Amino acid sequence: MNEQQHTRLTAIVTGTVQGVGFRYYTRRRALALGLLGIVSNRADGSVLIVAEGAARAVSELVTWLGSPAAPGRVNDVEESYGAPTGEFTDFSTD
Repeated sequence: MNEQQHTRLTAIVTGTVQGVGFRYYTRRRALALGLLGIVSNRADGSVLIVAEGAARAVSELVTWLGSPAAPGRVNDVEESYGAPTGEFTDFSTD
């Protein structure tokens, strides 16, 4: 993927990722990378992330999600990619 190209990431993160500041720090990291999107808790205990922006920045976010720098304990990051929709104007938590 061309690093100048923009993409949309949809990721479901499982593990101990609720109640540990995971959404807050994910939002902070995404904003630092210039991404737009949303991060939200799901009823099953996982966290959903939708992020749009430069492919390189999205890749950096995915790397961070699976790293020890991410709060809590991440067991898995299920990723899918697509074309950006342009629906986001910020990176927010839900």
